[in-house]
Amino acid sequence: MSKTRAHDDEAEHRYRQDLRGLQIELVKFQRRLIARGYRILVLVEGRDAAGKDGVIKHIVEHLSPRETRIVALPAPTREQQSAWYFQRYVAHLPSAAEFVLFNRSWYNRAGVERVMGFCSEDEVATFLEDAPIFERMLVNSGIQLFKYYLDIDREEQAKRLAERRRDPLTQWKTSPIDKVALKHWAAYTRARDEMLRRTHSPLAPWHIVRANDKHRARLNLIRHLLAHLHYRKKEQDLLTFDPGTVFAFDETRLDDGSMAG
Repeated sequence: MSKTRAHDDEAEHRYRQDLRGLQIELVKFQRRLIARGYRILVLVEGRDAAGKDGVIKHIVEHLSPRETRIVALPAPTREQQSAWYFQRYVAHLPSAAEFVLFNRSWYNRAGVERVMGFCSEDEVATFLEDAPIFERMLVNSGIQLFKYYLDIDREEQAKRLAERRRDPLTQWKTSPIDKVALKHWAAYTRARDEMLRRTHSPLAPWHIVRANDKHRARLNLIRHLLAHLHYRKKEQDLLTFDPGTVFAFDETRLDDGSMAG
């Protein structure tokens, strides 16, 4: 066996060990969540192919399906388009003892819908004004809200989208929007930057996850999430996250090389 192969095998083994330890911590937390009736809401946003599906899959893999829900809404119906924008999301918010993860969320309006012309600029402006108010209402009602943005470089996105098209097991993920993601890279960057600036707040902060390395991103996002949840017998040594991989948004991050441009 070559040194490279041996190193890769060792890294994979270490990743699996770390992931198992964190998944055990998630199960421990869920027991506390059920006992105390907590309401947890995690929003996972990011560019196409940033790894949203993967991180959510590994978070919920061993959790109770009765108290865990993944929400990935399709395009709105004609009736939903005429309703209050947040209305269809409200129906999926967590009740007592529920752990809910949104694979994309109401922030579609500030990203995909805006860039692809599915809404007007007036609708975007209204959304950017209303989202912090809506989220303040959620937090004040007792929901624990976590917002993560998975950030990847343009080259990494191109590589992943190409792999997705070739792999028969992931071709279902390919959509017309994916096909033009690279073409609209700059527009998505501008939309991302304004979204983060306008909707980051002390009550509902954004955390950025550098996701070029999928394994590193998954482990550190889970560590960060667990480090901010309350439960008994927490293994603190497992929850030290890399601040270079997961960090709170700040406007300076848009210009200091921390995020893909």
